[in-house]
Amino acid sequence: MPCTEPDKLFTRGLSALNNEDSLSALACFEKAFQLESNPVYCSYFAFCLAKERGQFNKAVSLCKEAIEMEPANSTHYLNLGRIYVLLGNKPEAMQAFRQGLGHGESPQITAELDRLGARKPPVIRFLKRENLLNKYLGVFLKKLGLR
Repeated sequence: MPCTEPDKLFTRGLSALNNEDSLSALACFEKAFQLESNPVYCSYFAFCLAKERGQFNKAVSLCKEAIEMEPANSTHYLNLGRIYVLLGNKPEAMQAFRQGLGHGESPQITAELDRLGARKPPVIRFLKRENLLNKYLGVFLKKLGLR
């Protein structure tokens, strides 16, 4: 049961984040992190900072700091991956999510990976993925339901 002020703020922030109110969550996580330098608070604060204020560089560095403090906590990798998704950097996001799964099962990370999806190999493997024939053949086969 949360008993300290930072714990209460963190719990309130998680509730707000689960209700898709990331602005309120940001305020709670920021205050909790200011009161207590906890890696979990830092990680969630970083995610909300990126989502609401667009401060991606600071968010990535905060998340990496949290990972350095607690490298076995998959929550930090989840938040780092989410930041990379917001940045539009899918390869880095996938890598962060996979690293997080290496530290324990996480339904949230699995859901994020499923949402991102994995790319299928090119239709004609000896041609580059960017080749127009590969692109349009892949789109055509997908529309037919064969891929």
